[in-house]
Amino acid sequence: MAEELNVEIRQTRGKRNNRRLRAAGTIPSVLYGHGKTTVALAVPAHALETAIRRGSRLVTLAGAVKEEAFIREVQWDTWGTNVLHVDFTRVSAHERIEIQVPVEFRGEAPGLKEGGIVEQLVHEIQIECEAGDVPEKIEVNINNLQLGDSITADQLVLSETAKAQCAPETVIVQCTMPAALPEEEEGVAGEPGEAEPEVIGRPAEDQAGE
Repeated sequence: MAEELNVEIRQTRGKRNNRRLRAAGTIPSVLYGHGKTTVALAVPAHALETAIRRGSRLVTLAGAVKEEAFIREVQWDTWGTNVLHVDFTRVSAHERIEIQVPVEFRGEAPGLKEGGIVEQLVHEIQIECEAGDVPEKIEVNINNLQLGDSITADQLVLSETAKAQCAPETVIVQCTMPAALPEEEEGVAGEPGEAEPEVIGRPAEDQAGE
């Protein structure tokens, strides 16, 4: 079930007024999409942050506006602790959308015990799914990742409505042997006694004795 947010129409604009709103416990936001007029809103900070913590992306706007909406973008403060602004787009629960979702690992790769290292090649993946079925993250189990193995996009566990928007063979994570450091070669430039150092300003051979 979508989280319900009781919103108000925001009558004032500008950074100073937005700071006042946040000080009063509401977050400035906008609602747009579906060819309708963009609406400036104020959302209760506690309710919005609770929805975000729960991973909710589809919400029901109530109060001054009554619509289903999708949390499209969230702007955080410098420390990533407080929400400064949020963008909502009008959407229905079964409408298909495309969105970037973070990739996280679970477990420990057996290949580590063989001296391998786990390399995460993809940190976010774009998926297409229904708006009401957007995951907070995509978890990848690496408990069976042996040395030399990899997990590709077509092996990701997604919901029935979701589809990865990248090539099936895209490598998400792999376990490989660390590259060996090159051995130092003999006679490396700069070693003592290798060559006579250049003397700046020394006269050329044909000028000696002039």
